[in-house]
Amino acid sequence: MSTLIPQAFIDELTARADIVEVIGTRVQLKKAGKIYKGLCPFHEEKTPSFTVEPTKGFYHCFGCGAHDTTIGFLMNYDNLGFVEAVEELADKLGLEIPTPEVSPGPGQDDKYNLYRILGEADQIYRKALRENQTAIKYLQKRGIDGAAAGRFAIGYAPEGWDTVLKALAQNEEQVDTLIKAGLVVENEAGRRYDRFRNRVMFPIRDQRGRVIGFGGRVLGKGEPKYMNSPETPVFHKGRALYGLHEARQHPGRAREIVVVEGYLDVVSLAQHGIEPAVATLGTATTTDHIRQLTRLSDRVIFCFDGDRAGRAAAWRAAENALPHAGGQVELVFLLIPEGEDPDSLVRLKGAETFKKLLSGALPLSSFLVGELVKQVELDSVDGRSKLAALAKPVLGKISEGVYRELLVGQLAEKIGITQDRFEALILAEKARPLPARPAPSIKHGRPSLVRQAIGLILHFPRATSQVEPAEGLEKVNQPGIELLIRILEIARDNPQINTGGLLERFREDPNGRHLGELAKEPVLDDAEAAPRVLVDSLGRIVANHRKERLSLLLGRRSELNEDEEAELRTLLRSPEKTTDKKAP
Repeated sequence: MSTLIPQAFIDELTARADIVEVIGTRVQLKKAGKIYKGLCPFHEEKTPSFTVEPTKGFYHCFGCGAHDTTIGFLMNYDNLGFVEAVEELADKLGLEIPTPEVSPGPGQDDKYNLYRILGEADQIYRKALRENQTAIKYLQKRGIDGAAAGRFAIGYAPEGWDTVLKALAQNEEQVDTLIKAGLVVENEAGRRYDRFRNRVMFPIRDQRGRVIGFGGRVLGKGEPKYMNSPETPVFHKGRALYGLHEARQHPGRAREIVVVEGYLDVVSLAQHGIEPAVATLGTATTTDHIRQLTRLSDRVIFCFDGDRAGRAAAWRAAENALPHAGGQVELVFLLIPEGEDPDSLVRLKGAETFKKLLSGALPLSSFLVGELVKQVELDSVDGRSKLAALAKPVLGKISEGVYRELLVGQLAEKIGITQDRFEALILAEKARPLPARPAPSIKHGRPSLVRQAIGLILHFPRATSQVEPAEGLEKVNQPGIELLIRILEIARDNPQINTGGLLERFREDPNGRHLGELAKEPVLDDAEAAPRVLVDSLGRIVANHRKERLSLLLGRRSELNEDEEAELRTLLRSPEKTTDKKAP
């Protein structure tokens, strides 16, 4: 384990955590008997194959094979490290991690230093804003009041070349951290200076609220008008969204979320009661962005400027949204009139008018067809043929299903041919399909007794409290026997541990992956029978070992040494009675 977090605390954390509650805030789950089901967040699907087992603290997707514990889900879904996931879960449960807290793993110490120094820079910028009337007046001119500025922690980077450098760097190591955080620049001549100067500062936060970067709007005529932090170990523009942390503060799943282009758009919309809203960071809307957005809301509204750049951004967003089309989340598009942006429009027209515009946003399909039609002359054969050619790569990004069929029908109508004919002539020419996922290898024969026993303990760890260790188990020489003994001891010594807790014990162990695969395999439907079946399995493992040893020693009887002779006498005296042993 890459941490000094006590194992007992991790056991307690996994035992107390409600995996359904944790996952249910991110994935819509429905009860199905003793388990919960939903659409898998790790691959695109129309029929739920994602299952969560609350008693085991374990999830598994029968579609893509994804599986893990409560902690593992936070790591996989929220892109957290192990320590970060433990901290997140501990915070949720109101538990304090015992000291010593952490011995960071590779790269973790750098990340913690970056989070720390970015947070300190944030405080410097916020303090500087309160002391700079020019920056305050700029925000007031843009309609941003003190409450909104405080809520989004807006700050100001002073004009000086070394405000942050002087305040936060006392040695070379700290200077290096500032450079890695993107707060300080070192030029070719070796000169170091603050990256952000004379700018209104917008802190960009991750899902946990930690500052990971900044966006700065220049005051005056400087260039560029907007500047973002560079890519760092904690900041990736293709995954980060401004306002995401604030959006996640809304209770439950949002009915809709608005995606805009600028920082001030987010703040201004929030001030007018239109929220949650988030902004991309001067980059195209990525598939990672869309995946996060569809997890937060039932309706995602892409609201971009109506100029050429805004339309281009909307089209890129639509292309990346195509794999998500036809699902439970509605994807719609609103283009602001040219010359306006969401910030200026909501201030000019008011919140109610802006909400009406949002309610009339175009569905993804209508937006796609409309933008394609704008590029051709439908009155000519050449134009209709061009439309078919433009539509082909679009349709190639949509999975088979009702949504694709309906979109094909719309396009066929525009082209002036039947849907069947369009399918035959155009879709038959689409790009070569991706190779099918290879079928899982079939394991012939019954699993070994050792594998069966490990699976039983993994699924029903509390059954071990009713089982006496089989005498002679430690002498068995079979693959997996050491793992069996180890997991048996852990389960017996920790009566409250569940499947998730056992898997966490082996997260960084070479056997962890193997145990994860076993955890998703069905074992028994009757939990009450688990102790009896486990006793039988352990007994047969020992009995089979004794039979093999007896046969081997009898075959070599004339060559046995003193110790082997003693072992043979013991085996000959021992009756075979382990296979019918009953659990107490």
